[in-house]
Amino acid sequence: MNTARDLMTPDATCVRWNESVADAARKMAELDVGALPICGPDERLKGMLTDRDIVLEVVAKGIDPATCTAGDLAGNDIITVGADDSADEVLRVMSEHQIRRVPVIDGHVLVGIIAQADVAREMPEKKVGDLVESVSATS
Repeated sequence: MNTARDLMTPDATCVRWNESVADAARKMAELDVGALPICGPDERLKGMLTDRDIVLEVVAKGIDPATCTAGDLAGNDIITVGADDSADEVLRVMSEHQIRRVPVIDGHVLVGIIAQADVAREMPEKKVGDLVESVSATS
């Protein structure tokens, strides 16, 4: 059976807690990604920053992205999966929380990220379809 470690994209690049949102946006553009994990000074995961967060929470509110930090946008609830969790557990977590990406941790260390595209490459079509449907459902 596949595990989160089998599905994930390893070596996820973090945006540091104290980096500006402008720097985070540049990093997203360079890496061609829509989300970055936020890591604190203790190297622990503090949240996820998405391109949507930047648009809705910074740009749309007229906040200067050069003075706002990634940590300012870190949410309280961090949804993760363990590196050795089963693929079915990964799908359950993503579906239950309606998230398109989930950080993978080993202990307290970030080791990768699983996105819908990773699931689509590795899982049966039916499971992928169920995930996309549940994540895309409006509540």
